[in-house]
Amino acid sequence: MIAITDLPLTFLERPAEPESGCKPWLLVLMHGVGSNERDLMGLAPFVPPQFHVISLRAPFVMGQGAYAWFQFTVSADGTRHISASQEQQARALVQQTVEQAARQLEIPAERVVVGGFSQGGIMSLSLLLTQPQLLRAAMVWHGRLLPEVLPLQAPDAALAGKSLWVSHGTYDNVIPLTSAHAIRDRAKRLPLSLSYQEYPGAHEIRPEELRTSMQWLRDLAR
Repeated sequence: MIAITDLPLTFLERPAEPESGCKPWLLVLMHGVGSNERDLMGLAPFVPPQFHVISLRAPFVMGQGAYAWFQFTVSADGTRHISASQEQQARALVQQTVEQAARQLEIPAERVVVGGFSQGGIMSLSLLLTQPQLLRAAMVWHGRLLPEVLPLQAPDAALAGKSLWVSHGTYDNVIPLTSAHAIRDRAKRLPLSLSYQEYPGAHEIRPEELRTSMQWLRDLAR
């Protein structure tokens, strides 16, 4: 496997260990707000071995060891207002990072998956909807769909053959379950394969949720 030498975003990686006859895949992971690249790298031992795992650090500093893909505020009625300029910058950096990592590893777009938790899930979904030619699939753990991204969505036909994993906690008190329903309802109108799951938990990846999503990855890579 070819090593990655440089990317636009800081990252950690776990090289793939392809089984006999299995071609390598690329999984790019993105953490939630206030965390860093070490967070989702903790999931690497559970990721199928044929995936080269890269965990990215978001570009905007919140504090020591704490980063965000974009800043946001929440109104009294629960409405969220994001920094559109930061989101655009972050999405462009993620796009460049995915493209460069796949090129350096010589992994084609049909074997590239992006995934993330919370704000990282938002970024994963946004990249799939706006740049589907770069990916095979996206994983969204406890995320939401940005209204700001909808005007930028690629034509429906460009999403044909893509896959999307969406999971959420029924008691999520950070991003409400209705946000997952909104992703589900929009995805159902698109020509992609949707796997939607709800789990009895809060704003966290539950053990069963992790097991099921990793099985989804294994099935995808068959």
